Amino acid sequence: MSNASKSLSKEAATTYRQAGVDIAAGDALARWIAQRAPRRPEVVGGIGAFAGLCALPSGMREPLLVAGTDGVGTKLKVAISAGRHGGVGIDLVAMCVNDIITVGAMPLFFLDYFATGKLDHQQAQSVLSGIIDGCKQAECALLGGETAEMPGMYGGSDYDLAGFAVGVVERDQVIDGKRIAAGDAVIGLSSSGLHSNGFSLVRRALALDQPGFDFSQIDEALGESWAEALLRPTRIYVGAVAALQRAGIDLRGIVHVTGGGLLDNPPRILADDLAIRFDRASWSVPPIIAAVAKRAKLDLIESHRTFNMGLGLLCVVPEAEVAAALEVLGEGAVVGCVIPRVDEAVVL
Repeated sequence: MSNASKSLSKEAATTYRQAGVDIAAGDALARWIAQRAPRRPEVVGGIGAFAGLCALPSGMREPLLVAGTDGVGTKLKVAISAGRHGGVGIDLVAMCVNDIITVGAMPLFFLDYFATGKLDHQQAQSVLSGIIDGCKQAECALLGGETAEMPGMYGGSDYDLAGFAVGVVERDQVIDGKRIAAGDAVIGLSSSGLHSNGFSLVRRALALDQPGFDFSQIDEALGESWAEALLRPTRIYVGAVAALQRAGIDLRGIVHVTGGGLLDNPPRILADDLAIRFDRASWSVPPIIAAVAKRAKLDLIESHRTFNMGLGLLCVVPEAEVAAALEVLGEGAVVGCVIPRVDEAVVL
C-alpha cells in the first residue's frame, strides 16, 4: 500500500462524531422539536424537510409579506452564566415578531438558528422550549430551523441564537407612520424589564462576568433574585396589536422600543417636522433598569438611549380614540403626544 493510500485509510477512520459533531443527537433533537412545534392552518407538511412550506391566509386581497430577523445578543452570556435558558428562547421570538407587527403584520411563521460547540440536549431543549412557547404567544407556526454543532467555533457551554419571522399584511392596511399628525397621543405598553437590550452595559455595570457572582441572591431593591430580574423574557405584543386592529382603532404608528431606547426608536416612524414629547411621570421605570442605571451612573439621556425605561411598545393614535384604545387593551397609559418639531425628535 502506498503512503498516500495509508494516509487516506487513516483519515477515513476518523468519524464525524469523533471530530465533535454528533449527527444522531441532532436528529433526535429535531424529532423532539417536530413533536412540539406550534402550527397554523396555512402550514403545509411538517418539520424535517429541507425547507418549510406555508400558504398565505385565504381571503386576502393584496397581501404583502413582512420579514424580520434578530438575535438575543449578550443576554445569552447571562443565561449561560446563570444556567437558565428557557427565557432567551422567548426573547428570540419576541425580538422578531415585535418588529414585524409595527407595520400591522400578522406573524405567520418563525424559524430559528441554534449554534453551539457541543450539543447539550438539556440546554438545547430548554432554549427550544422557550422558542416554542414564544411562537404560541405570537400565534405563529414554528416552521423549521437549524441546529448547528460547531466544535472549535464555540467554547464550553456557549451557544448563539438567531431568529427569522415572516408575517403578512394587506397593502392598504400597512402602518407606516405617514398619517401621524401633531396632537396625536402616544400610548405606552409596559415592558417586562430589560427585554433583550443593553446587556453589554448591564454585564459591565454589575460585574456579571466576574467569578462568584450569585445570580440566586435576592436583592432587596428588586424584590427578587438577580437571575429572575435579568432574565425575565421580552414581552410579546402580538395580541395587543391584534386586539386594536380588530376593534378598528386608527393605529397611525407603532414603535418597538429596542436598542436605542426611547430616544432613537420613535423618530423612525416620524416625519422630519414632527416630534414626540414624553411625560416621564406617566409610567414607572422597572426596578432592574433603575438599579443598572444607578450602578452605571447613567444620566437621563444615556439611560433613555440605552434601555426601554419600562415601555416596550408605543402606539400612536388620534386623541379622540385614546379612551377606546385603552379600553380594548385593558392596560397602558398615555405617555406622550406628537408635537411640531422644533429641535430634537424626542423631548423628555
